[in-house]
Amino acid sequence: MKNRGNLTKPLALAVLLLFLILLPLFVRGYWLDVLILLTINVILVVSFRLVTTMGGWNFAHIAMMGVGAYTSALLTTKYLDWPFWLTLPLGGLVAAFVALAISYPCLRTKGFYFFLSTFAAGEAMRQVWIRFQFFGGKYGICPIIHPNPILGIEFVRAVPNYYLALVITLLSVFIFYRLDKSRIGDTVKAINSDEELCEAMGINTWGYKALVFVVASFFAGIAGVLLVHYNGLINAEAFSVAYCYKIITATIIGGAATFVGPIIGLVVMTGVTEIFRDLLEWVPLIYGVFIIGVLLFLPDGLVTLPRRMSPLIKKIQMIGKGIAR
Repeated sequence: MKNRGNLTKPLALAVLLLFLILLPLFVRGYWLDVLILLTINVILVVSFRLVTTMGGWNFAHIAMMGVGAYTSALLTTKYLDWPFWLTLPLGGLVAAFVALAISYPCLRTKGFYFFLSTFAAGEAMRQVWIRFQFFGGKYGICPIIHPNPILGIEFVRAVPNYYLALVITLLSVFIFYRLDKSRIGDTVKAINSDEELCEAMGINTWGYKALVFVVASFFAGIAGVLLVHYNGLINAEAFSVAYCYKIITATIIGGAATFVGPIIGLVVMTGVTEIFRDLLEWVPLIYGVFIIGVLLFLPDGLVTLPRRMSPLIKKIQMIGKGIAR
C-alpha cells in the first residue's frame, strides 16, 4: 500500500505532462491563444506566491513583468537587433536588478505599508513608460519580432509558441517548488511567522526577503519577455493594476498557503473570464463575488475543497448503502 501511494504522485504528474503536451492537438485558434497566456500567467502566480510566503502582497509584480518585456522589446526591435534568446534571460536580470533597487525602501515596510510602497513603485514605472518616448510613449512599441528560429523551429504560429511557453513554465514551476521546499523557503516562512524571533536568532531577515523579492521579479521579467514576443506589441496599459488584481485574485481564490493553490485559482479565474467574455464589464464584479465567497466558505482557498467535501461524500455514501440494504 505504501509503494502504491509513492507511485500515485509521479504517475499523476506524468499523466498531466502528457496531457499538456498533447493539448495543442485538440485546441486551436482563439482557445490556443488563451492557453498560451494561461501558461505564461502560471509563471506569474507561482512567483507572486513566493513573495506572499514572506507575508507581503507585492503590487509591483506586474510592473516587474513590464520591465522584462520593455527590456526585450527595446533590445530586439526599437534600438538594437539582439536575438530573442539573449534578451530572454536579460529581461529577467534587468527586472531582478530593478527589484533589488527598490527592495531596500519597500522591504523596510510591513503589511498595508508594503502594499502601498510596491503599488507606488509599480505605478511610477508605468508612468515612466508612458511619459518618455524612449519607451514608445503611450502608444508603446509595435511590431515586435517573434522569437528567432532555433533548431529549424519557427515561432510564427501559435503551436511552437505554446511549447516554448510550456517548457519555460514547467522549468520555472520546478524551480519554485524546490525553492519552496528548501531551507530558504522554510526560513522565509519562519520570518513571516515571527520576524523578531528570527532576528534574535541571528537570521538576516532583510536579506532573505530581498532574495525572495528579487528571484520572484526575475521570473516575472521572463514571463514579460514571453508575453511581449507572442503578442507582437507592448504598451504600459498591458501592465495595469487590473492585471495585478487578476493575479492576486487567483492567489486568494486558489489558496496561497499551498504551492498548487494559486495555479488552481488561475485556471478557475481564466475559465470564469472566458465564460463571461461577452460580459467583460461584469467580470470585476464576478471576481469580487468569488473572493468574498471563498473567504467566507473556503478561507484557505479552493485547494481545500476536496478535504472539506470528504465528510459530505462519506455521508452520502453511507446513506446510499443504507438505502441499498
